[in-house]
Amino acid sequence: MTARARFSPRVGVVIPALNEATSISGVICSLRSQCNYPVVVVDDCSEDDTINIASQAGAHVLPLAARLGAWGATQTGIRYLLQQGFDIVATLDADGQHEPESLPALLAPVIKGAADVAIGTCPGRVSRLRLLAWMMMKTTSGLRMEDITSGFRVYNRRALVELADARATLLDYQDVGVLLHLQAAGLTLLDVPVQMQSRCEGSSRVFHSWLVVGRYMLQTLVLGLSKRRLSAQTENKT
Repeated sequence: MTARARFSPRVGVVIPALNEATSISGVICSLRSQCNYPVVVVDDCSEDDTINIASQAGAHVLPLAARLGAWGATQTGIRYLLQQGFDIVATLDADGQHEPESLPALLAPVIKGAADVAIGTCPGRVSRLRLLAWMMMKTTSGLRMEDITSGFRVYNRRALVELADARATLLDYQDVGVLLHLQAAGLTLLDVPVQMQSRCEGSSRVFHSWLVVGRYMLQTLVLGLSKRRLSAQTENKT
């Protein structure tokens, strides 16, 4: 048996959470029933009992001193597991939308080396309005992923190093900006079809108002256009 065949990567799971006391226990318990991977919950200054419930469910909780948003919390978890020597990190939401049963399908191509990043895709879960927004973001950014807003992902160590970089800290959201950052680094991104559920309870913690949605769309479209223009200029020089 070769050294490569004997290599067993260390896999960890990161869950960013903000006021998810009603769902976090179920998500963690479902994960633990599927695998024995360590689960890190990064609490983004929740005002409910998310921290205690996540700890009681068996997760290691990292409480943030200031609210960083979903991507900032996710990056904190990635940096933590990277420092602990993990090779692969899976990320999923705390609201129960992502099914842990799909995690092996996401892990497989990354463990086999077929991709640096696997993205759980389920376009059928969204409204026509969001599909239209996706089309606009894909057109401006040049991204070709099916589900560019999915937080259900698996990253290998090369991708983790890129995402732990200070440049990635400047991003506000985990979707287009993160994907463009990884793509610019020459990483291979792969769509993996999965099933997703509706939120267990409540509404989005990120897009809680139309004003926030408008700001997100404007910022994302400008980012996509600037990245695409920069890529075109680089290609013209080579």
